[in-house]
Amino acid sequence: MIHRKTAQQIADTVKEVCGYDINFINDRGLVIASTDPARIGTVHEGGRQVIARGETLEVDQDGLLPGTKKGVNIPVFRSGVLAAVIGISGEPEKVRAFAHLAERITLLILREQEIGARARSLAEKKNYLLDLLLEEDRQIASDSLPELLEELKQFHIDPSSPKRMLLLKLRYPEKESLSGLESDASRLLDELPGCLYSYQYPSSFRALINDRDLELFREKLDQFHAAHPFALLAGAGSSVPLEDLPRSLSTARIALEALGKEKIFSLFDDLTLEVLLSGISRENQKLFLEKVLSPLSDEDLRLLETYFEKDQSLAATCQALFLHKNTVQYRLNRIHRLCGLNPRSFRDAAVLYLSLKVRHCYT
Repeated sequence: MIHRKTAQQIADTVKEVCGYDINFINDRGLVIASTDPARIGTVHEGGRQVIARGETLEVDQDGLLPGTKKGVNIPVFRSGVLAAVIGISGEPEKVRAFAHLAERITLLILREQEIGARARSLAEKKNYLLDLLLEEDRQIASDSLPELLEELKQFHIDPSSPKRMLLLKLRYPEKESLSGLESDASRLLDELPGCLYSYQYPSSFRALINDRDLELFREKLDQFHAAHPFALLAGAGSSVPLEDLPRSLSTARIALEALGKEKIFSLFDDLTLEVLLSGISRENQKLFLEKVLSPLSDEDLRLLETYFEKDQSLAATCQALFLHKNTVQYRLNRIHRLCGLNPRSFRDAAVLYLSLKVRHCYT
């Protein structure tokens, strides 16, 4: 049955157009909504006859049925089930078209509600299935195996192929529509074969993909980035059998947290120091950075980044920064003097390099 609040809105809207009173009657023959408040809660005899017969009833004079006025009464069915009876008072020839207008509006709203309910149901099912797959307790997963395999089949997921977990994070630019970005991100994931995903309020997705589709995902992420720069970031976990999916999720989390400021994608397989750093608390990372890098300027940090990127080659660093050799040497000496660590020394350079990694990935 249609909700009485929705029915009242339809009745009021149609009356604004035609000027005739409209009633919505439920499957027990009671008026649940009406432009005449006095009719709400009363028995509608014409509506009861429509329910009994399952067909339209037109009444061409008042009082022909107890408590009824002349008008048209139309049954509204959705998927073979009575949703309501719509009654409109007036000369049948004059009100018939408006009764059908109310019927069309009602069917349209019911259809939209069904689509929304199916979408919610599908999203809930995906979320439940991911929860089941990511359950750490293997005994629970084993007990749920028949149900799990049936669900996987419905979503066209091959349990025998290697999988990866993805964690996606939306960042909302001021001029972008929030719902639009979420829809575009969902569409991106829908285009991946055998992808199972769920939206995590307020701004992230978790997704299960086939390992073989990782490159396809990266291509689509690049396309998304071209349309919405830096609005969607992603971390990809390690490739695992389906039963080890929790491990892929934890590595995807590390990959996402290790994402550099100017990057949109991070793959766990490519990480080294970041894996170690992920186990260090934010507070300790902050203390480490303050201890090592606080005396240095942004210009010093840029020099160090280039110097390490060029494998501590003085000539390559000079060429990359368009600086004279003496200038670079002077700045390296200055860094040594300010922070007490010599970029030319292996041990000191390791500490400086590590601190730059922390700065890029976790601040």
